This record gives sequence, structure tokens and C-alpha cells, in this order.
Amino acid sequence: MKLITYRQGDGPIQTGVVLGERVLDISAWLTQLPINAEAKDHNAANGIAAPTGGIMRWLQCGPDAIEKLAAHVAYASQQSNTSFDLFKAVTLYAPVPRPGKIMGVGRNYADHAIETGVAPFEKPRIIFKVPSSVAAANADVLRPTAVSKMDFETELAVVIGGYGKNVAVSDAMALVAGYTILNDVSAREFQFDVSPPQTTFAKSMDGFAPMGPWLVTRDEIADPQSLELTCTLNGQPMQHGHTADMLFPVATLITYLSQFMTLEPGDVIGTGTPAGIGAFRKPPVYLQPGDQLRMEISHVGVMEHKVI
Repeated sequence: MKLITYRQGDGPIQTGVVLGERVLDISAWLTQLPINAEAKDHNAANGIAAPTGGIMRWLQCGPDAIEKLAAHVAYASQQSNTSFDLFKAVTLYAPVPRPGKIMGVGRNYADHAIETGVAPFEKPRIIFKVPSSVAAANADVLRPTAVSKMDFETELAVVIGGYGKNVAVSDAMALVAGYTILNDVSAREFQFDVSPPQTTFAKSMDGFAPMGPWLVTRDEIADPQSLELTCTLNGQPMQHGHTADMLFPVATLITYLSQFMTLEPGDVIGTGTPAGIGAFRKPPVYLQPGDQLRMEISHVGVMEHKVI
């Protein structure tokens, strides 16, 4: 199933499931969906109001969230009075518009580590993007006037669907709600040209985390380590890789991160990027206003956006 956060005209923000050219609005259903006891306890302990609807409500309903959603979609699709929205007529947002945490992994593909001139890391190198950097899949991304080395990174993003602390590798994939595409936009001058590096700042400016176009539920992708990634810039191939080449697979990353922080519903893990980013090309290729990016991950989808 493909979940989206969307809007029609000036209407309210909605949550839907894409069914071909149509969208089933599940917003009302989500408001009635109970969140599970673990989510209630976690929210209460941290002084957080439970989400009243939206994709975060679904993510907090427990380990059977996918099954509950599938049953509702099947039932609603069979009812003669069910109405649908047209996918081509809606405005998309990032599927999780404001994640709690966005965790990235530096140089997680061997070919990317080689192009940067360093040996592969023995442990994951963790990088963060602040939640306010999230943008819609097809949004225009503004290059700040003080940035001249704006770069791109095509990444498989993992959306967490439960609470996890000290998660065993064998249990890690059960914590995944689904997958989407993330462009880890970076201002390289703040990452490489200053000492000490300001990596989080370089990756956290407004709009520097386009995500989408949807969240593909975990059950649709049997093996996240068997996906192909591509990126084109103005129609020219820039990146081509396979998730099988990750130095630290998805399950390993979940286990590693959960040793140090509790993973929560709606958290996003960017799993790294293959070779071909702009900074390490000869000569470097940095994003300019008017540039058009197209990123595709097999079995996940296509994300396109423009730089302005």
C-alpha cells in the first residue's frame, strides 16, 4: 500500500491510500483508530498529546498497523458509496510531514566511500537533519543566497512504526512501517570547507529534506537490500546504485541506533547514498536555480523536484 499526506485545493490536510489513479481518503477512519498501550504510555511519560489523526495516528496504533489498514482499504473499496479522490488532482506533502528524528548515515555505500577518498567505516557514521528541513516530494527547493555548493544525495528512507530500544537484528525489520525516497540536500561549504565541520547545519536548511512521494508499507518490499537507486540531473544520469551495496543494511542500522536512542513511530532513517554526488565529481557539479532532479528507487517510486 502507498500512503500519502495530501490536500485538495484549500481544503484540510488529508491522509490517503493510493489505488492506481485514485486515492482513498482514510482521514476519518484514522481519527477512530485506537493507538496502542505502548504509545499511550510513551506519550504520557513525555507530556506529548496523542495524535488525533493523520499518518502519525496510524504509526502509533501498534504492530498490526499494516493489517488494520489493509482490512479497512479492502472493506471501503467494496462499498458502493465510497468516494475517491483523483491522484493527479491532489497536492502532495511528505508522507510524514514532521518526523520526530531524521537520522542519516554517512558513506554507507562502498563506492561512495571510495569516491570521498576514505576507507569504509567500521561502524555507522550517524548524521542528523532537523525535522523542519522536510519538504514535499515535488516541492521547489530554494537554494539559500549564501549557499553556492548545494548538493544532492538519493537515499532510501526507512520510516519507523514502533518503539525500539536495544533492538536485536532479528527483530529490527518488524519495527519498520515502510519506505520512501529522501533527497539529503547538503550545503557542502558548511560540511567540508569549515573547521570543525557543521554537518547537521549543512543538511538542515529549509527544504533540504524532500521526501516522498508516498510511504510504501513494509509488506510491499520483501527485501530492502535488493533495490535499485538512480538519480538524474536535468536528464543526465548522476547516480546509480543498489541497496545490496550498503555497508550497514537496514536491520543493522536499526539495531545500532537503538543502542543509543529510542526509535519512535514516525522517525526516519536515511540509509546513505551511492557514488555520483556533485561534490566529488571532476569538476564538481553543484545545484543551480532551475535544475531539475529525478530520483527513483525500484518498488518505491519516483520523486522529482526543482531547485529555485
